[in-house]
Amino acid sequence: MKGNKKTRVKHIPMRTCVACRDVLPKRSLIRVVKTTEGIVIDPHGKLAGRGAYLHDQAACWQKGLQGSLSQALKTVITKEEEEELRKYAATLSSEMISEKDT
Repeated sequence: MKGNKKTRVKHIPMRTCVACRDVLPKRSLIRVVKTTEGIVIDPHGKLAGRGAYLHDQAACWQKGLQGSLSQALKTVITKEEEEELRKYAATLSSEMISEKDT
C-alpha cells in the first residue's frame, strides 16, 4: 500500500455575484459588507459582518445597486453609501468579461 498516495486537491471557496448570479472563486469577486459603521468595501474579505459579492465589472455594480445588493445585505443603502459604492464602481472596467468566454 506504499504506492497508493492520493494527491489532495485544494478546496477553492465559491461565491455568487448578487447581480448576475455567476458562481466564481471567492478571490475573483469583490466583497461588500454591512458593518455597524455602515456599508463598506472589503478588499481582503476578512471584515466581520454580513457580506455580499459582486464582479469587478461596472455593469454588475450598477445592477447590484438597483436593489439586489441591498436585498443580499438585508439593509437599506443610504445615499452617502450609494455614492461611495458608485465612485468605486466608476473605477472598474466597463467591459463584460466572463470566464465562460475564455
